[in-house]
Amino acid sequence: MITAAAADNKTRTRWLILAMLFAVTTVNYADRATISIAGPEIKKELGLSAVQMGYVFSAFAWSYVVAQLPGGWLLDRFGSKITYFFSIFLWSLFTFFTGAVGFFAGGTAVILLFALRLLVGAAEAPSFPGNSRIASSWFPTHERGRAAAIFNSAQYFATVLFAPLMGWLVHAHGWHSVFYVMGALGVLVSFVWLKTIYGPKQHPGINPAELQYIQQGGALVDLESDKRVAQPSQVNSLSCIKELLSNRMLFGIYLGQYCITTLTYFFLTWFPVYLVQERGMTILKAGFVASLPAIAGFLGGITGGWMSDRLSKAGYSLSVSRKAPIVLGMLLSMSMIACNYIETDMLVVAIMSLAFFGKGIGALGWAVVSDTSPKEAGGLSGALFNTFGNTAGITTPIVIGYIVQNTGSFSGALVFVGANAAVAIACYLFIVGDIQRVKLVKSLCAK
Repeated sequence: MITAAAADNKTRTRWLILAMLFAVTTVNYADRATISIAGPEIKKELGLSAVQMGYVFSAFAWSYVVAQLPGGWLLDRFGSKITYFFSIFLWSLFTFFTGAVGFFAGGTAVILLFALRLLVGAAEAPSFPGNSRIASSWFPTHERGRAAAIFNSAQYFATVLFAPLMGWLVHAHGWHSVFYVMGALGVLVSFVWLKTIYGPKQHPGINPAELQYIQQGGALVDLESDKRVAQPSQVNSLSCIKELLSNRMLFGIYLGQYCITTLTYFFLTWFPVYLVQERGMTILKAGFVASLPAIAGFLGGITGGWMSDRLSKAGYSLSVSRKAPIVLGMLLSMSMIACNYIETDMLVVAIMSLAFFGKGIGALGWAVVSDTSPKEAGGLSGALFNTFGNTAGITTPIVIGYIVQNTGSFSGALVFVGANAAVAIACYLFIVGDIQRVKLVKSLCAK
């Protein structure tokens, strides 16, 4: 056992690792959001309909979903450090190239825009499963909810930090400039990542006290060991996927994540268009206004992680400490439906902020994945979770596009998004059951 004196002297390297995850995830979501901020000008310049815009918005998610399982396999095979580096570098490069679409016209420009968003989606596929693996290896169970909530809250911080900047870039320099700036920033971040990230046993800044502390607390400290790079995958991927999908708890978690991510993609794609088209704001104003719900979402994310870990430390079961914030958060998110009955813009922004605050509180899915994934296949489990979740990135923009085009308003769209929050609650209350780590059946999954 580690002594009290040694515990007091343990390093805090795990929080520096978390800071890097937060920074990378901020850039990740900023690059996803470039298309929504530039969307009104792209729609105008290329003469796209609402349905066509919906398909362009969804392009990222098509390839992102398809590449999840290959991305998870790469993480399990080569480790998070090198796989994630190439992920950051490539998605940033493709984002940069998207700015050059402006040199083309008509159908060629639309095809190139769609293709480049497909490439960005495929390149980003290992990102969140990689976050989950790294959190599993660096954080004890009682700190993992907070860690997952912090890196997940970067999606809101990205909007807070970059939406006003991107709105100004579109206003002052045209929509192409957004992609050039964000792409170049991401390439730079990829090389910082390469110099920063290590497994717990390899990091030069960790001392024995911290290593023992996180290991005794349930961290999988061998998960990112360098020796894993030279080893083949430890599971039969196809059999393992079948086993994971047949687990009722995991299936409920995966389905719940689809519903929760529907809210994410509404804000990432159609929300700025909603502000411009439905509420009559300029794109410059919409860029700033879009940051207000994002601030609320960021605060909600931190609150949800704190609440979950607080419940865990107070002696509540893992099921209660994870489920309670998720259910509460989704109840708050359903408040966005009230915007259909409100005329005042400031009140609409306040309600949307409350809904996004709730979405932040309920965004504990990656903590649940870290708690439940079998240690032999954390990448695959995270990839399945992200596959289900980001299928919403395909359906949400397209469904909302059809709703807006056929009804002429966003009223039905807000009901659609709110209904998904209700289904997420049902998943966690009636399908998931007790939250616990899954153990693979060796005869099925071991090679």
